[in-house]
Amino acid sequence: MNKFEQLGLNESLLLAIKDLGFENPSEVQEKAIPVLLEQNTDLVALAQTGTGKTAAFGFPLIQKIDAENRNTQALILSPTRELCLQITNEIKLYSKYIKGLHTVAVYGGASITEQAREVKRGAQIIVATPGRMQDMINRGLVNIKNIDFCILDEADEMLNMGFYDDICSILSDTPDEKNTWLFSATMPAEVARIAKQFMSSPVEITVGSKNSGSATVSHEFYCVNARDRYEALKRLADANPDIFSVVFCRTKRDTQAVAEKLIEDGYNAAALHGDLSQAQRDGVMKSFRGRQIQMLVATDVAARGIDVDNITHVVNYQLPDEIETYNHRSGRTGRAGKLGTSIVIITKSELRKISAIERIIQQKFEEKTIPSGIEICEIQLLHLANKIKDTEVDHDIDTYLPAINEVLDGLSKEELIKKMVSVEFNRFINYYKKKRDLSGEKGERSERNSEPREIRAGDPVRYFINIGTRDDFDWMQLKDFLKDTLELGRDDVFKVDVKEGFSFFNTDGEHTEKVMSVLNGYDMNGRRINVEISKNDGGGRRDHNGRGSGGGRSSGGFRGERSSGGFRGERSGSAPRREGGFRSDRNSSAPKREGGFRGERSSSAPRREGSFSDRPRRSESAGDTPRPRKPRRS
Repeated sequence: MNKFEQLGLNESLLLAIKDLGFENPSEVQEKAIPVLLEQNTDLVALAQTGTGKTAAFGFPLIQKIDAENRNTQALILSPTRELCLQITNEIKLYSKYIKGLHTVAVYGGASITEQAREVKRGAQIIVATPGRMQDMINRGLVNIKNIDFCILDEADEMLNMGFYDDICSILSDTPDEKNTWLFSATMPAEVARIAKQFMSSPVEITVGSKNSGSATVSHEFYCVNARDRYEALKRLADANPDIFSVVFCRTKRDTQAVAEKLIEDGYNAAALHGDLSQAQRDGVMKSFRGRQIQMLVATDVAARGIDVDNITHVVNYQLPDEIETYNHRSGRTGRAGKLGTSIVIITKSELRKISAIERIIQQKFEEKTIPSGIEICEIQLLHLANKIKDTEVDHDIDTYLPAINEVLDGLSKEELIKKMVSVEFNRFINYYKKKRDLSGEKGERSERNSEPREIRAGDPVRYFINIGTRDDFDWMQLKDFLKDTLELGRDDVFKVDVKEGFSFFNTDGEHTEKVMSVLNGYDMNGRRINVEISKNDGGGRRDHNGRGSGGGRSSGGFRGERSSGGFRGERSGSAPRREGGFRSDRNSSAPKREGGFRGERSSSAPRREGSFSDRPRRSESAGDTPRPRKPRRS
């Protein structure tokens, strides 16, 4: 039996729920829906972004609306036009089997006359942003004096954006006897004041602890010099082969500047901020949802409307001015029970903010170091190997095999593999030999020893293991699995980095024999585990928490696997370009990424274009014309 049936929803809603593929209600839905259906009450619900709050108030609201009465019966307020449109679309999907129920979106940036016309035709539910709603009330274009329900969604963010006076004015124009449902991720003083002023003995529902972070999101920070912030961002993107991310900046200017730099360096990025037209914003979000854009650089305000599944990482390029806002940012990933990672790039002067955020979200950050070039190269190769292994063969290639076999005749399997990988690895490793190590170590290991190094008891040893996120591990779960299986202390396993099909971890040298003997051949639910010692040992000391201070996080690989594939030539350039898989080159001195490693133009940084799709280098989101830049501080 579908668990939604047990919540008291009617048949029309259950049919829509079945069409949407919902099977089990989230915790906030399970707690809120029965209360709202059974009681005429005010309600305060605290739950993280991405926990299903729209359905939690949407289902009971639709069931209580009288579809035969064409007057406005409910008002839903949301902070941004994107979220306004998202809620409207979801309400329409939920009510698809209820004849005569109409929902209208009212938001800035679109024709107020057309919106007023839609309301006049009969809109039982209005979903609105506070500014446009207040404008329509002032013009006499809408009547909410007799509504039965008022819902404040993302209440904390609306107030954080300065809508307190508008909300108070709008609520004052509604009847006292209505039911008010307030949904929020956090409970700052202004939200509590709204609840006290406009609500009567509300039922309170809390999912998790007040203001706490989601349990499905892991948090990590990287401390770099201010001048290296942008380079660190690129390294982290390059080090995560499956990244699909939102990158947060404080201001519209920084958002635009970072997006333009990423685009110029070949990454499939875009900016999302308040200076874009509605058409531009819609275009950017369409591309992002379609994964044509995989690094969306956004301000906090603009990102409030982002409800996109499977975002793997949230990157805090700059921490927000209000620490509480971090909760909203990290809530963009790890949604619907899936795992996500929230990354913070900070300078030493900002370290104190990490402790403050930890107190608010009630979770600990993992301190990590920016991966070195050699670590990125290693992960690139492993990622390529996994990609080759998982690639389905199109047998149209059979036509060309005789000619290919003739060219490659005489090469052994080992020689062929080495040459295929070296086509791009040589260029890539040569590029990174010339780059500084952002982890703080002087210099960088430019080559890997061919002979196993002597392992001493006190030295850290880095291992490769053939399990990853596809086996339902994040770094915390893998660390717990390793320490339990190996019967080690929690701090004996450190620097755990999880990728899609493989992972890395460290122990002290004294545990090496146990690691190799216990884990090699270990049967994990039918999956045979293989462990090897990585020649790139990822050394460095640990702090008191067992965290590594050197080496860095070895994660990722060059992505952009979608519209690329195969080996391609490249142009002249001095740095790798990211456009998907490993590809060959012509007369360049560094790899270019377009489906792997490709050649590039004249640039001193890696390019990523095809890494996510073969799109034009200039993104619509970056604006039609570049804006003049002023010197800015990191």
